Order: sequence, then structure tokens, then C-alpha cells
Amino acid sequence: MKKIIIDTNALMAIEELHIDLFGELEKAIDFPHNLYVLQGTIDELNDIVKSERWKFRQAAKVALGLLKAKKIFLIDEGGIPGKIDVDDLLVEHSRKGDIILTQDIILKKRLQKPYLTIRQRKMVILVE
Repeated sequence: MKKIIIDTNALMAIEELHIDLFGELEKAIDFPHNLYVLQGTIDELNDIVKSERWKFRQAAKVALGLLKAKKIFLIDEGGIPGKIDVDDLLVEHSRKGDIILTQDIILKKRLQKPYLTIRQRKMVILVE
């Protein structure tokens, strides 16, 4: 069973791009998997809800609601909230063989293949 970890910006894309991320994810992959999110990602979304403009705040609220509704598994890396770099943790998980779903261009350069990304603002693809 493969572990797919969803990054903050991919979750924000659900509202920003009006994409059915979970439906597109199912189309993109054909292997058994579970969906996960890092505690740091949830912390980032909560920070966005508290401090960003309305558009981003709304996208973060939608993402947090979907994480609960879809019962996405949580990876709690421990540590002090806000002190752990989420991108570094995602790279570590990528090196362990987990698949990361992100739109972050800089992060994608650091990840091991395969990883998942959103293309053409409407579909999820597996980059191998």
C-alpha cells in the first residue's frame, strides 16, 4: 500500500482552481494507496485561516473541512509547531518512497520521482 502525502498548496488548489482533487487523484493512479497529510500542513492551513486575505482564508477553510470529511490520515512528526520546515519533511518522506502531491515548483525539484502534481489547472498527473 503506497502512502500519498498531500502538500498545503495542492489542498489550497481545491478551492482556488475549482478542481476535484480527490477524483482526479483516483484517475491518475491505479495502485493501492492511502492519503496522508503532515501535521505541519494542517498548522500552515490554520495559520492561513488566521492571517491571510479572504480568498486564501476561504481556500484554507475548505481544505481543512475536506481533510476531516475525507478522513485523511495524519502524520505527526512532533516538534514545535512552526519550527519544522514542512518541505524538508516532504523531501524526507519522498526519499523513503512515499509519493508527494504538490504544485510547489521548488519542492518538485527536490523530490524523488515519482511524485504527483496538478497540470493545466484541472488534472492530477504522476511524474515518473
